[in-house]
Amino acid sequence: MTRFNRRASAVLAAAALAVTVAACNKPADKPAADSKAEQGAQDFGPKIAGLPTKKDKVSYMIGMQMGKSLEQVKDEIDVETITKAIKSSVAGEKMLMDDKQAQEIAEAFGQEMQAKQIAKMMAEAKKNREDGVKFLAENAKKPGVKTTPSGLQYQVITEGTGPKPKDSDVVKVHYKGTLLDGKTFDSSYDRGTPATFPLGGVIPGWREGLALMPVGSKYKLWIPGSLAYGEAGTQGGPIGPNATLVFEVELLEIVKEAQAK
Repeated sequence: MTRFNRRASAVLAAAALAVTVAACNKPADKPAADSKAEQGAQDFGPKIAGLPTKKDKVSYMIGMQMGKSLEQVKDEIDVETITKAIKSSVAGEKMLMDDKQAQEIAEAFGQEMQAKQIAKMMAEAKKNREDGVKFLAENAKKPGVKTTPSGLQYQVITEGTGPKPKDSDVVKVHYKGTLLDGKTFDSSYDRGTPATFPLGGVIPGWREGLALMPVGSKYKLWIPGSLAYGEAGTQGGPIGPNATLVFEVELLEIVKEAQAK
């Protein structure tokens, strides 16, 4: 199917999963069960209140998976209608739409949801950019905060005495990254292990900021979206489009190439 976005795909994939697995449970496909088989079905998997049999547990598991996959489009669907379609398909009844009609609806739905997602992202990007500009303008007035020509802002917490890294260097750092609302999205402190990486492979704000820091320094960096993850943000992650980021960074070491491998 052309121009099929993730949300529309999730709807059809979940429905297809349910129909495929449920079809295996049609009466015509089940062998006659003796008392041992029935007991085995009762003992299948962990004991779960309200789900005594194998069929109950498997059916509920499929329902959970469907529900999770449909969560993002829950306002666009009617669960009773989905259930009706599944029941009709499993029973081999005449469906209210044929495959061609279903594909046309899927494509139209995919295009509609894609347009909504783009509009939402554009609105979020605009808000994040405006919030960032306002925040940085006020932050620049605070004591000790310096602004570079690119728009990066930094504050020296501790000034080290070692060499400053170049883009070609591999560095070892401890850091904490937060959004403007204070929410932490990444922290080597929380993991308990410093991060080691080529300086040339990180976002522009990090490259510029760390290049200012002698080894042994701890700086606070305020990185505008244009020097961070831009309009894309992080795919499915916590950083939105044009988001301004705040980092506390300790430059522990410039790592020799042989040690980094």
